[in-house]
Amino acid sequence: MNRYPLWKYLIIVTAVLAGIVYTLPNFFGESPAIQVSPLRTGVKVDLQLLQKIDDLLSDEGIVAQASYLDKNGVKVRFEDTDSQLRAKDTIQSDLGKEYVVALNLLPNSPSWLTSLNALPMYLGLDLRGGVHFLLQVDMPSALQQARESYLQDLRQVMRSENIRYSKISTGNTSIDIEFRDESLRDNAIVTLEIKASDLTYSVEERSNIAVIVAQIKPEVEKRIQEFALQQNITTLRNRVNELGVAEPIVQQSGADRVVVQLPGVQDTAKAKDILGRTATLEVRLVDEDKMDPASLQAAQEGQIPAGDDLMFDREGTPYLLKKEVILTGDRIADAQPGFDSTTSEAAVHLSLDSRGSSIFQMTTRENIGRRIAMVLVEKGSTEVVTAPVVRAEIPGGRVQISGSMTTTEAHDTALLLRAGALAAPMEIIEERTVGPSLGADNIERGFKSTWIGFAALAIFIGVYYALFGVISVFALSVNMMLLVAVLSMLQATLTLPGIAAVALTLGMAIDANVLINERIREEIRNGTTPQAAITAGYERAWGTILDSNITTLIAGIALFFFGTGPIRGFAVVHCIGILTSMFSAVFVSRGVVNLIYGRKKRIESLAIGDSDWHKKTS
Repeated sequence: MNRYPLWKYLIIVTAVLAGIVYTLPNFFGESPAIQVSPLRTGVKVDLQLLQKIDDLLSDEGIVAQASYLDKNGVKVRFEDTDSQLRAKDTIQSDLGKEYVVALNLLPNSPSWLTSLNALPMYLGLDLRGGVHFLLQVDMPSALQQARESYLQDLRQVMRSENIRYSKISTGNTSIDIEFRDESLRDNAIVTLEIKASDLTYSVEERSNIAVIVAQIKPEVEKRIQEFALQQNITTLRNRVNELGVAEPIVQQSGADRVVVQLPGVQDTAKAKDILGRTATLEVRLVDEDKMDPASLQAAQEGQIPAGDDLMFDREGTPYLLKKEVILTGDRIADAQPGFDSTTSEAAVHLSLDSRGSSIFQMTTRENIGRRIAMVLVEKGSTEVVTAPVVRAEIPGGRVQISGSMTTTEAHDTALLLRAGALAAPMEIIEERTVGPSLGADNIERGFKSTWIGFAALAIFIGVYYALFGVISVFALSVNMMLLVAVLSMLQATLTLPGIAAVALTLGMAIDANVLINERIREEIRNGTTPQAAITAGYERAWGTILDSNITTLIAGIALFFFGTGPIRGFAVVHCIGILTSMFSAVFVSRGVVNLIYGRKKRIESLAIGDSDWHKKTS
């Protein structure tokens, strides 16, 4: 007797129900939408902003399907793209430059599905539309910035070692240090080789001037370039996350290029704006002599004292800060959100590098009783975050900034300071926009070809194997549903190569059922009873099915680990499809066969095509 225990049927039912639930969101499609997010840290996105946007749309007669607030900002969904574009223009003109108003696409899944975390698959750029950028990192500039940094280090070393020199400057490929005579130069080179070992040193004579030519070692150059590329990738990834883009792609392409793909974003200008966002910190002294009310009032009227800059904090309080920047964000080794130990307010804790620690310690030692301002610079806008009075010398490079910021703002500020500055300039050398209509056409053609293939396969298998063919088609349908459900649960990105992998999975999945059905036919041909033929067919075909699928799975895993971009997308869908096909072709199909034939003690024949003929002639 071919019977499944109850627990196996429960597994099948649970898998099918879960497959239905997690497949459903993919049938509801997406709506055009806009997303409003802050352009810089400190700008609030709250329920008050949501209400303001609703009122703006209502006044203009623009109907929104839904509007809500989430961690990425305010999102508003519309019926059509015309309403979306009108709403964008209206909101952008009213909110001004403090916010990013970006076009986007949002899923239409019902709330009950969303509450179960049942979300649609992410669609790649070729299916959903969006923007594609190829950016090139300016490596010569990265090396020049490194030389400027090493110049400061060399100057500090020579000052601390009491080495006298005439001039130090950077050239196109080197740092040149001039001395009055050769003896000073020769003494200096011995010390520098020990204290600044990242550089190689050679000597030259230029118009009777003794010169040390310092160049960055090749291995250090390579490390600097790799760091610049990875730091820029980190910065870009943090920036595009603020757009709320589903599955943005930010990845290395070659030795000095970065690919950025933003599916669903149709606003190229805003995407460029987000990619260009950076933030850094400046430490400046407050000009205490000019902080009286009369001087501040005059400064706000345009009469700013020479050598000072007028800046404001979040509350609008004016500060006159000296133009000289003591420290900048490139001296920050780490930035983490936290809390002020005395006031329990949200704060950002900074760790400076060795050079920054030395400068900050010296500055605090020389300015006890005076105020030092921490200024956040982002997109050309400045904000005095805090301006505390220096009570004592601060060694160790541990700095804290705080001042009326929320926990979220402290987290964002730390993120911007930690990875907000590009390590080297970047230039967009390729820009491409894929419209939503082209993406929709790709989806229609891709899925149409898949369904046509499925229908043709179902008709052939149903006719050739009769009832067993119908069972095979049911198992194939379960396989397709489970594949889509797993991709949705994993929030994988589906691209055109992924659709090709789905079509390939169809052929491979039905191949397992063909092996099983042919094995059952062979057993009947050899005179085996129908019940025994079912058992032998599934058990003896299993080894072949397992071997063929494992070898194909190995190939898929190799594609995933060694491939890039679309190839990896193909490999992901292919590997998941192999696993779901093994489950459905063997476990599910046998469960249905056992349900139909398992409780019958005697079976005269099996509805498996021409099996009766084989039995009679054997």
